[in-house]
Amino acid sequence: MKLTNWAILAATASALAYGGMAQAADAALSSAGNPFAAPSALPYQAPPFDRIKDTDYQPAFEQGMAEQDADIAKITHDPAAPTFDNTIVALERSGRMLDRVNLAFGGVSAANTNATLDAVDQAETPRLSAHEDSIYLSKPLFARVRALHDQRAHLKLDPEQAQLLEVYYQQFVHAGVLLSDADQAKLRAINEKIASLETDFHQKLLAATKAGALVVHDRAALAGLDAATIDNAAEAAKARGLPGSWLIALQNTTPQPALEDMTDRATRQALFESSWTRAEKGDANDTRGTIATLAQLRAQKATLFGYPNYAAYVLYDQMAKTPEAVEHFIARLTPAVAAEQKREAAMLQAAIAQDHQSFTLKPWDWAHYAQIVRRAKYALDPDQVKPYFELHRVLEDGVFYAANQLYGLTFKRRTDIPVYQPDVMTYEVFDHDGSPLGLMYFDYFKRDNKSGGAWMSNFVNQSKLLGTRPVIYNVANFAKPAPGQPALISFDDATTMFHEFGHALHGLFADQTYPTLSGTAVARDFVEFPSQFNEHWALDPKVFAHYARHYQTGAPMPQMLVDKIKRAAKFDQGFVFGEIIEAAKLDMDWHALPASAPKQDVDAFEAASLGRMGLDTADVPPRYRSSYFLHIWSNGYSAGYYAYLWTEMLDDDVFFWFRSHGGLTRSNGQRFRDMILSRGHTMDYGPMFKAFYGQAPDIGPLLVNHGLNVTPN
Repeated sequence: MKLTNWAILAATASALAYGGMAQAADAALSSAGNPFAAPSALPYQAPPFDRIKDTDYQPAFEQGMAEQDADIAKITHDPAAPTFDNTIVALERSGRMLDRVNLAFGGVSAANTNATLDAVDQAETPRLSAHEDSIYLSKPLFARVRALHDQRAHLKLDPEQAQLLEVYYQQFVHAGVLLSDADQAKLRAINEKIASLETDFHQKLLAATKAGALVVHDRAALAGLDAATIDNAAEAAKARGLPGSWLIALQNTTPQPALEDMTDRATRQALFESSWTRAEKGDANDTRGTIATLAQLRAQKATLFGYPNYAAYVLYDQMAKTPEAVEHFIARLTPAVAAEQKREAAMLQAAIAQDHQSFTLKPWDWAHYAQIVRRAKYALDPDQVKPYFELHRVLEDGVFYAANQLYGLTFKRRTDIPVYQPDVMTYEVFDHDGSPLGLMYFDYFKRDNKSGGAWMSNFVNQSKLLGTRPVIYNVANFAKPAPGQPALISFDDATTMFHEFGHALHGLFADQTYPTLSGTAVARDFVEFPSQFNEHWALDPKVFAHYARHYQTGAPMPQMLVDKIKRAAKFDQGFVFGEIIEAAKLDMDWHALPASAPKQDVDAFEAASLGRMGLDTADVPPRYRSSYFLHIWSNGYSAGYYAYLWTEMLDDDVFFWFRSHGGLTRSNGQRFRDMILSRGHTMDYGPMFKAFYGQAPDIGPLLVNHGLNVTPN
């Protein structure tokens, strides 16, 4: 019973009674024409975006919840004794219409929202939260699940069934079904408030990021940027009704790509400050009040369950298990990163002096002078590199090629599948034996109505029980080229494409009977492992040579440039690692607050947290500031941002294994598919990883891969 996806984290009030069945029947008559009322007739049950109107989502949510209420009522009031089929399997089959609308809405509202979809999000999120509570807090329903759990040793379940039963039992308990009626009432109210505030944060941040764009009125202030970027900025300004100006849109991270090339220091500072203060203007888009309340409510929720803080509540089913394990892991990385930051800061300050400048290094200077040092140290000019990374070639001759070499996959462009926005590309995916495997959408270009960052999710989840194959999308925020121009991207962008496709492989190779355990439905500190592992193939010699070709001549990148990219890959790791560690620690500090703590002053809390880290937070600020930390306040990564570091340890371990066993081979790929990518959540993550790697996770390869010289302990 997969109620939610990443974009809608909780779910509304309806009674679990036979009355819900009548309600569902009445609603069905009024929504018979709704495109979500029945499975799509398109290949792979892909959403019929040519038929879906913005006004279809809200009635579909309402109808979907009513139908699931009826499904749950049948299970709860079944006079027969509980069995795995009439209870657990029935739960897995429930809520099909709700699942369809939930998955489609989650994708479109994140990547292509508008005022209508925002209003639906605001209205339905608290209702969905209450709906989910009505299921997982139902004591009669839980009684059936608990009866099965109590006799699980005698039910003759196969391993996947046994795991599903255990997951359901833990989900009910973790949702609060064992709480007293009074505490359940408190929990329902808290959950509804949290769901509304998470939506409020997301919408405020999207608006703040759009409004926070830097507007420049003098072209000379953009010195250093290439002509295409400046032309795009002019077009962006014109689209906002600012002809004769230039507009630099913000990405969701603290550092902005344009800081590397801008030679005008005042403009760099203005762009950095636009990013840093985007959601702290004291206006309608200021997120600080929202997150201060969210942190307090989450701590209160944890207390209801007997946990000391929200981090402890969240981590119960993660690979790390406890906040203490996370803190220990981060502490092992911090000394090496701090030492590297000092070395790098001194090097950049020297570069400033060599540039005949006398100012002290500031955050808005770091990327620019790191670029200067990188060019001098490695003679690597990004402008020389970009012509070899044309987006479509990177996708088809790089990302797809690596998947073919490792897993035997092939891809066919589909132009007959409806999409939600004209830039979206669709491909059908075929397995090594030529059989259909799934469908994929790629939405790569930035829009003002798209959330920042890059991500993957499903429009349709794989399940043998439901007879569904995966329909998956990858989304990014690359600069869109001017009409008629090639889509040239950076090597970092190319790596992002490999990363998000690693998530896609995790979803495409899902081989589960039950949707709750399928594909990427795994812990946060495991789900980034396949994606980060897939990044390694971006620089694999065979793969790189296949896609890194000049967009005009088709000539391969000269080996001299290839070598420079490889040498430069370990440059600036004090910054790269530092900003992520700081964000992870900031996340953990917010969610380590006890319920007894007063409502926090966000700026003061953040300053105190950063001051305790032992890192150069003055020159290397966190990748996300509290006020625009989308991952933890709206995207399900609360007390989980450390997962990017944790899973990088896992992926570097596995890549070390691959290199020790022949590298890019079909046999290695098949082993990884069989033992990791196809397993979903069918077993505990520690044993799953150890079965492949041969031992528990080891921090050594992570340190070596990033050139960080410290002895692990």
